[in-house]
Amino acid sequence: MANAKLGEALRLLGIGERARRIYPYLLELGPAPLSAIGAAVGLEGAELAAAYGELADAGLASPGGDDGEPVAPVPPAAGLEILGRHRTAELDESRITVGGAFESFRRQRLTAYHDGLVEVVTGEAVGPRMRHAWAGAREQIRQLDSPPYFPLPGATDDALATLARGVTQRVVYSRASLEYPGQLEESIEPCVEAGEQARVLPSVPVKLVIIDDSYALVSLSIKEADVHNSMLVVQPCGLLSALVALFEQAWRSALPLHGRSVRPAGLAPADRRLLRLLAAGASDDVIAREIGVSRRTLFRRIQVLMARLGAGSRFQMALQAQRAGWL
Repeated sequence: MANAKLGEALRLLGIGERARRIYPYLLELGPAPLSAIGAAVGLEGAELAAAYGELADAGLASPGGDDGEPVAPVPPAAGLEILGRHRTAELDESRITVGGAFESFRRQRLTAYHDGLVEVVTGEAVGPRMRHAWAGAREQIRQLDSPPYFPLPGATDDALATLARGVTQRVVYSRASLEYPGQLEESIEPCVEAGEQARVLPSVPVKLVIIDDSYALVSLSIKEADVHNSMLVVQPCGLLSALVALFEQAWRSALPLHGRSVRPAGLAPADRRLLRLLAAGASDDVIAREIGVSRRTLFRRIQVLMARLGAGSRFQMALQAQRAGWL
């Protein structure tokens, strides 16, 4: 067992197999003629000389062994120090060689394939990749949202589950998002009520989701055909930094879609939806459709809300509603 451990230690120091076999017998029999050590190990001639020479070169045995001169182990401290330094130098050289080879590979890969910094995901692979992104978020999600939308059942549930895990979610919606049939009631409002921080702009420059500071998903949607079937996955690089800056600029420019203050009692969900759509600049026809009333009923509701807020115009109503925490 002791010889096995000794042999493994010598192997780690770079000593060859035959020299490792000799060393325990050298410790046991030396000083002794080299031929006697060889007989015990089962080596002779050139093989024996080469194996013993390796120990001598490593500083673990006395030089010589010719003409029957006795050989013996020497105190290993100096030899092991030299051997350790030699191995360290070899490892450093290997590290430099391997690192240089990888850098050469990376430069070639970057030139030919952008080094995996930008990946294109298309077709049916889009949905699973989006769900994986939401599930993998740890600290925050930043999003610029606008139609067209990828048909992804359970997307709102995924967002709600992410919020429930304590992940901060900031979203800048375009006006078209609020006007998209069913989007406000079925997706936006549930997330806002669950703690999503939402703002709105007349339009957003790109459909974008940034997961933590790890990567971004950029939609390659076709607005004219209302199709979203491909996207880019952008890994950490200058482009990702630019996308983060783009989101933060949009966030600063956007208007709050919803305040976190307590709303007055008796404000119906349809009226909150009406105010949000008005603040986003939606047309009367869109608002009437979204809250499910006629234009005449819509006008009556607007008049009632203006009266409750003491506003003489829609603009004043929007300001008062925001101050009162209704938006």
